[in-house]
Amino acid sequence: MDLSRAERVVVIGGGQAGAQAIQSLRQFGYEGAITLIGEETALPYQRPPLSKAYMKGELGEDRLYFKHAAWYEDNNVETLLSQRVEAIDRSAREVRFEHGGHLAYDALIIATGSRPRALPIEGVELKNVFDLRGLSDVEHIQPKMIEGQRLVIVGAGYIGLEAAAVARQLGLEVTVLEMAERVLARVTSPVISEFYERLHTDKGVDIRLGARLSSLKGEGGKVSHAVLADGEQIAADMVLAGIGIVPNIELAAEAGLPCKDGIIVDDDARTSDPRIFAAGDCTVRPLNHYARSGRLESVHNAIEQGKLAAAAIMNKPRPNIDCPWFWSDQYDVKLQIAGLSQGHDEVVVRGDKSANKFAAFYLKAGRLIAVDAVNSPPEFIASKKLIMSGAHVAPDRLSDTTISMKEIAADAA
Repeated sequence: MDLSRAERVVVIGGGQAGAQAIQSLRQFGYEGAITLIGEETALPYQRPPLSKAYMKGELGEDRLYFKHAAWYEDNNVETLLSQRVEAIDRSAREVRFEHGGHLAYDALIIATGSRPRALPIEGVELKNVFDLRGLSDVEHIQPKMIEGQRLVIVGAGYIGLEAAAVARQLGLEVTVLEMAERVLARVTSPVISEFYERLHTDKGVDIRLGARLSSLKGEGGKVSHAVLADGEQIAADMVLAGIGIVPNIELAAEAGLPCKDGIIVDDDARTSDPRIFAAGDCTVRPLNHYARSGRLESVHNAIEQGKLAAAAIMNKPRPNIDCPWFWSDQYDVKLQIAGLSQGHDEVVVRGDKSANKFAAFYLKAGRLIAVDAVNSPPEFIASKKLIMSGAHVAPDRLSDTTISMKEIAADAA
């Protein structure tokens, strides 16, 4: 369906995917009306710095925004902030607002993102118990990041470990509780898990593995202790939950769009309804380099799907589809990830882990499917190309640091 002459495109969600879709629509020449509907009070902004540079105070709020208010005005983009869409009426082609009113669309982009998974325990209602997802969360957390304060973090994923790094650098006492037997267990191999456990332990973080949080206790309405299943009580002035996210698919599901742990979309970010697209954390998309579908929680995915949706609406050629990539900054260590390591049958390490400069390559039947590059940009850059080409690379060449990654990539081309 050619929607390039649509009178109005409505975008639900003010995150990276929604912002990119709007920008790409104008870049591709769309001249109709665009309306952005966001639940937050702020214009679209970057979320990754929230647990890193912004929380630490190294990045001002003005630098978080993708575009400032003048850009939306100059590009004729209507912004409806602090507004929640209650329902999508596909037959009438309109969205209905929670507090009354409706808005018609010719094309709709659902970019509702995700929300933090709630701690399923007693005591979460106490003061100083936080999630970390939006700007308002950091505004509540940041003033309490004071030297000597005791912070308990629940979950040793990227968000939890990034927050732990910031907190230690600010002088807080930090305890990380993780149910699994290693940190980052859901997303990486034991090689990387062991490195990050050592990194944080050396920085003074108390990491508790195989630790099950039972409840939170409080005094005067504020959290005072985290109680483990074995009865141990850990003193806490503040608790931060980082146990994963839940995709916001309710609007799509209630509108009858196919969903399964995400809104199901095709290569163009189009749902089963030819007028409705979805982009970002809330989607399940084809993973073309892995012959399967899945949900990606990343900046790369949000940007790419925003562009794909805009291109499809404008009947433009499909933009190039990159392999998935991610990153994490902790202390002075930058982790760059390319590809998806699930299903690998071999791990090859290149470099010096003790020097905080190495890479772990993941192979499946001899084909490179992913890399975790620690302070190693050449390994990250070369691996992206190798992964997208489906290259088979000999393990002994990958581990040989006397052979440059540029040479390895050229030989495998």
